[in-house]
Amino acid sequence: MGNKIVETQIDDVKDFLGQTVSKFELFLNTTTLGGLETEKPGSEEYNKKVLSTIRKLTVFCEEALDACIVVAKAQPFAKAAAEKTLYRVYTHCIEEFFAPKNDVWYEDSRSAYTGKNAIKFRENVPVSIEELLLSLEGDFQRMREELEYYETNYRTKMLHSK
Repeated sequence: MGNKIVETQIDDVKDFLGQTVSKFELFLNTTTLGGLETEKPGSEEYNKKVLSTIRKLTVFCEEALDACIVVAKAQPFAKAAAEKTLYRVYTHCIEEFFAPKNDVWYEDSRSAYTGKNAIKFRENVPVSIEELLLSLEGDFQRMREELEYYETNYRTKMLHSK
C-alpha cells in the first residue's frame, strides 16, 4: 500500500479514536454504580464488569490515539510504523470491542443478516450502557472493515519472517 493511503488511514483512525475516547470519557465521568442501579436494578457485579471493560477499552483507545498522533506527526512518514499501529488498533481496540476478554458481551454473528445490532449483553444492562455501545458499534464496524487488511497482512509477514 502506498504511503498516502496509509497516511490517510492513520488520520481516519485518529479521528475515530478521538471521538470514541470522548464518548467513553463522557460516559465514565458521569456514571456511577449507584446511578446505574437507579436506572435499572440488576446485578451490581455484572455492571462492575461492564464498567471495567469500558474503562479498559477507553485506555486501549487512548493509547492507540496517542500512537496515531505520533505516527502522523513523524517526518518523514514512517509507513512501517503506521502499519504496525493500525494492526495494534485492530487487535487491541476493535477486537476487544466486539469480543471483550471478560466476556460481558459478545457479537451476534447473525446480525449482518438480520440488520440488528451486533452487540449482545449476557445480562440485562441499564439503557445508558446499551445506548453507549450501540452508538459506537457502527463506527467500530466500519473501522474493522477498513483495518482487517493490516491484521491479515501483519500475520502473514510474521509467518514469512520465521
